[in-house]
Amino acid sequence: MHSIRFTKMHGLGNDYVYVDGFEQSLAGLDLPALSRRISDRHRGVGSDGLILITPPSPGITADARMEMYNADGSRGEMCGNGIRCVGKYVVEKRHKGVAGTPGPDNAVDQTVPLRIETDRGVLNLEAMLREGVVNRVRVDMGRPILAPAEIPVRYEGARDRCVHAPLEVAGARLYVTCVSMGNPHAVTFVENVAAFELERIGPLVERHPMFPNRVNYHVAQGHSPAEATMRTWERGSGITQACGTGACAVLVAAVLEDRLSRRAMLHLPGGDLEIEWPQGDGRSGVEGHVFKTGPAEEVFRGEYSLIGPEVPKG
Repeated sequence: MHSIRFTKMHGLGNDYVYVDGFEQSLAGLDLPALSRRISDRHRGVGSDGLILITPPSPGITADARMEMYNADGSRGEMCGNGIRCVGKYVVEKRHKGVAGTPGPDNAVDQTVPLRIETDRGVLNLEAMLREGVVNRVRVDMGRPILAPAEIPVRYEGARDRCVHAPLEVAGARLYVTCVSMGNPHAVTFVENVAAFELERIGPLVERHPMFPNRVNYHVAQGHSPAEATMRTWERGSGITQACGTGACAVLVAAVLEDRLSRRAMLHLPGGDLEIEWPQGDGRSGVEGHVFKTGPAEEVFRGEYSLIGPEVPKG
């Protein structure tokens, strides 16, 4: 194999190169190296990372598996914008075995249920079609992880949650609320999100000793109980146009800090996401799942030449 076919897609400008493992073998590829090279915006395709769409693991009931690598080659556990594009791709390509595949009439306003395996587990999606094209996807992102040890975050305060915790960075004190949506996030609420020096502070927070696995860092500004603006420094990729898991984390953090209601519109540089965190059932004491709805768009398709370290061995 001397080349691979790919599809470039984005969710709110959070763009990835998607490689179909149903149709071509990825065996023998140095995937971290491939992600670094293909993501390069000057010498590669250009993206925030690489996402593989493959058959699910043995014994897993799902329509496809999503495997993610950041632009620096590091492995990502989950990407909220990326999984919407995976859902779009799987439905529109009509892979064999997809539940609820749209009929031949390409009916308007169909909803197709999907199950996508991720490193966080199997997530349920609803792909919303119009005339056979998926333009929006709703994702059940699961329950937020709030226990500091499970995020993970080194925090000496309350054992069950890390809320409005002080963080010393570059001689300044920030306050962060930490949430995992299958990947770690830290959120700071500010009065002026546009003026915040994210390009300077972001990498320092990402690699702060408080976060043993590094962290995605977000700054957010509330406008009303149902609306906020946010910006993201994404672990392994830098400033990105959008972060779907980050938007979920921002809403959860805002609820924990009593800043937003449990359903809100999040404005990101690349566009808007609808996030909802319904109240728990009141019996188990466990908060409900977080739901995220937003667009997914295809940019182009192409073929990438495998050179250097990406050439399979043997």
